[in-house]
Amino acid sequence: MTDIYRVDVEITAPVYDTEVTSRVVDAVSNIFPNADIEEEFGEIRAEAHAMDHFSELLHKQEILDTARGEFFANREGDRFSFALKKQAAFEDRVNFSVGEPDELGEISVRVRVEEPTLEEYIDHIAPPTEDGRPIEG
Repeated sequence: MTDIYRVDVEITAPVYDTEVTSRVVDAVSNIFPNADIEEEFGEIRAEAHAMDHFSELLHKQEILDTARGEFFANREGDRFSFALKKQAAFEDRVNFSVGEPDELGEISVRVRVEEPTLEEYIDHIAPPTEDGRPIEG
């Protein structure tokens, strides 16, 4: 049986006067290649319905525990949110923005999970680990 995930991913990022809009678009599309991106004045908005590439990056960078911590710390009902550093995203890397806001602004991501449960979806994109390795369920 194939798991079916129904999620809405909202992505926003400010574009400052000192930035090139296309670089901010590239940063978002590097992390979320299937997102529909719209440029607005001073901001990039995007929408996606999958986080497969993002999940692959978490696995490749071996930051599943960090990701899980961020997701669970920032959950509310059927949603969770997190922020990413633009510069790292431009380089096709995931770097969570925590603490002091980044001087270039952040890529804000809000995820709403319809199916399955929020916990099951988090387990799908960032599975629990043991000794740094994903636990296969």
